[in-house]
Amino acid sequence: MRTDIFARLDREPEPPKIETPRMSRHRIALFGGTLAFYLAIVVAVLVSSWLVALDWKVMLFRPYQQWPELHAFLDYYVVLGQRGPTAVMVASWLGWRSWRQHTLRPLLTLGASLLLLNLSVGAVKLGLGRLGPHYATQIGSAELFAGGDIFPSGHTANAVVTWGILAYLATTPRARRYLSAVSAFVSLGVGLTTVYIGTHWLSDVLLGWAAGLLILLALPWFEPLITRTEVWILSVREQWRNRRGLREPVPPAPVTTPEPVLLPQALGGGAAAEGVQEAASTGQAPGATGHPGAATRARAHPAHPVRPERTPPAPAGSRRPPHADRSPRNSSAGPSRPVAGGPVAP
Repeated sequence: MRTDIFARLDREPEPPKIETPRMSRHRIALFGGTLAFYLAIVVAVLVSSWLVALDWKVMLFRPYQQWPELHAFLDYYVVLGQRGPTAVMVASWLGWRSWRQHTLRPLLTLGASLLLLNLSVGAVKLGLGRLGPHYATQIGSAELFAGGDIFPSGHTANAVVTWGILAYLATTPRARRYLSAVSAFVSLGVGLTTVYIGTHWLSDVLLGWAAGLLILLALPWFEPLITRTEVWILSVREQWRNRRGLREPVPPAPVTTPEPVLLPQALGGGAAAEGVQEAASTGQAPGATGHPGAATRARAHPAHPVRPERTPPAPAGSRRPPHADRSPRNSSAGPSRPVAGGPVAP
């Protein structure tokens, strides 16, 4: 069992064939229902309906004072909805998935979902400008268009998207069910924690859940764009590798010098020469005494002649032949000529 677990952590030999989610009728129906719920919450807050009154009742109830023993734990639990820590954790997991499956789709899907989250949730936050419970000025008011950025809840929407993307990218139905349950539990807990602490209205959390779910349901529409982006990135990587391979200098071939071969005559010295002379006089190869097949081997492989280690010295005197017109240096014919530049010796 231990070996099987570690074997599943290794890199797959080739990219697996994973079917990407498509925009089915069931998904379109869920997207339409979630969008209607999203718009209903926005309208209910705009007209200051019963939902705004419920927000004030929950805020004045002050849950953090009713159950103070939970405050320390929930202060850490709410970090699961913050963008920085959750993005790093999920990106690390999806980066390993990308390496193992030879594909960039997990990381590109996470990037696309976070980009959609920033655009959609950020635009509504800045457009409505609602103040949080701690900054409210008038009891019963919706606190809209007051320069705030609390509606919808960014913590809640981020928790839905970052943890829900794991279920969206799951490769088996069993893993998808388990990860969907885990992401739902985490996102619900993060949303209710923000209400407990008092940083968000209840309607903020409801709209954050709807905003995150809309992004997850709409991701199949962006799968073709994700695929084209992956193909482009991989092609650019291959071009860069090819250019880098052309620029690398080819290492020169190593020059090998032949090793000197020591002949047995050089090792034997004069003894080998004497053995050759005795063999020539007796007609028997050296070292063939007492061995029946030694003479045959000696005839097949004759001994090499002994070469002297040093060349003989050249004979003294000049090698130039005597010229016919010149007389010998020590000839007595004729007087010796005086040397230029000095008196003649008597």
